[in-house]
Amino acid sequence: MNASQTVEGKLLKRIRGLGRGSVATPQDFLDLGSRPAVDQTLSRLVKKGLLRRVDRGVYGYPERSALVGELSPTPEAVAKALAVSGQQRLLPGKAYAANLLGLTDQVPATVEYLTDGPARRRKIQRLSVVLKRTTTKNLATADRMTGTVIQALRFLGKDKVGLETVEILRRRLSPEDRAQLVRDIPLAPTWMAPIFRRITAGEGGDLP
Repeated sequence: MNASQTVEGKLLKRIRGLGRGSVATPQDFLDLGSRPAVDQTLSRLVKKGLLRRVDRGVYGYPERSALVGELSPTPEAVAKALAVSGQQRLLPGKAYAANLLGLTDQVPATVEYLTDGPARRRKIQRLSVVLKRTTTKNLATADRMTGTVIQALRFLGKDKVGLETVEILRRRLSPEDRAQLVRDIPLAPTWMAPIFRRITAGEGGDLP
């Protein structure tokens, strides 16, 4: 077995371990071989139909549907792959957060994530995925549901949050997520505190 075959076997084993729908970049495999060897291996696996080249330097292990065939990776999977060595924190942008939580049916043409790492942009078919650099303070609730809720409420605006919004979020959030909301009240904008409490209280009535 030559060196390229060794790299291919190890790389394929790793990406299969991540599961279908996962996305990776060459940087994720540099412990397996040199950059040229990794690039060549990824290109070879794309030609074999085992991987899909999502965009420049971004590769997916595609999910398949009996109805539509090969599925595109999710924006979240692409964003996580673009995060440098998994060390960046990620927070969905306001419009995308609202869509994720079912507060709007509108899918933004550009899916934005805030990050403390380098700014990046990639395209999944017609959908752009953008990593936009922000301050550490803005990422205090990143990588957990509280951050997504805060971003979604910012998208709606203080005057547009009513009982319907509260009920949707109450259904969407797990008991663990709702408990985390309470703990994270000090990290949220002041106007969101009564909304957080109403989401976790399980009671009706008008918002304060």
